[in-house]
Amino acid sequence: MSKATINSVAKYAGVSKKTVSRVLNEEPNVSTATREKVQQAFKDLDYRPNPIARGLAHNRSFIIGCIYDNPSKSYITRVQTGALLACHEKNYNLLIHPCELRGQALLDNIDALIRRTRLDGLVLTPPFSDQKDILEFLKSKNIPYARVAPGTLDDDSISVRSNDEQAAFEITELLISLGHKDIAFIKGHPDHSSTTLRFSGYLKALKKNNIEFKPELVDEGNFSYHSGEDSARKIFNLSKKPSAVFASNDYMAAAVLKVASQLSLKVPEQISIAGFDNAPIARHIWPGLTTIAQPVEKMTYTAISKLIEQFTEQDEKIPLHQETLEAQLIIRESTDKVKS
Repeated sequence: MSKATINSVAKYAGVSKKTVSRVLNEEPNVSTATREKVQQAFKDLDYRPNPIARGLAHNRSFIIGCIYDNPSKSYITRVQTGALLACHEKNYNLLIHPCELRGQALLDNIDALIRRTRLDGLVLTPPFSDQKDILEFLKSKNIPYARVAPGTLDDDSISVRSNDEQAAFEITELLISLGHKDIAFIKGHPDHSSTTLRFSGYLKALKKNNIEFKPELVDEGNFSYHSGEDSARKIFNLSKKPSAVFASNDYMAAAVLKVASQLSLKVPEQISIAGFDNAPIARHIWPGLTTIAQPVEKMTYTAISKLIEQFTEQDEKIPLHQETLEAQLIIRESTDKVKS
């Protein structure tokens, strides 16, 4: 059986080549009935577009790049899941590019990536989504981009985030409602805007409930398991130990749980522990971690979908998309009421 082509798909569906191309590229001005007819022809004929020919015809590469630098493997896996789904639906390819560089070296690396792959657009994940030098560089090169989990939304870019500050407020309030007043907090990496937002939520909950902020109960981690372990040892070495610890992500919270076990502190009878992100480790350890479930897949999926819409519907002058998605508080066995 010969390989299906746009011509054979058009003939099979009874439409023009241009219509087939519009459906393939998710372009507007195609009726629902016609779009479904062409998509069925793709399936019936097992049509698979030639990415090289498609790129030449449209002066595009049909590749979306995604750069990241995050110590949490589960977070990156969830980013990739959302990104791959969006690209698959839009007939795009995804290029994942890890990068630990900073400053001019980072910009040079991104420039080389764009030149080498002819990316149609770039998705920035934390901490890159808030770095002004990157944003200004991409604007100067006219490279479309979308930001995942930025600290702020702005009219200059597609931006999708979750309500980190409110979520941190809610989990701190939960601990307070259980009778905890001495609540330690472990910050995340200083380059990530989520670190500031989550700490702000913690502080707001203390203030609302007239609980004194104690600086000695706060330590800075960097979202890694090892940093959580170091912070936990400092916190548990205080002359007056807290009754609860809220870590800025689940890996650090899991490390706190380990140190508590080593010190023969029972969780949650003697110390309550909460995390953030709802990483797999939060469900797999015992006791399970009370945490916040971020819609990471949906954030990335939405950001890439809206980015691709900017390519395919340029004549429509679509407003740049900004959205804040709701995170969800998940209560598990690691938190309980203060025992008198």
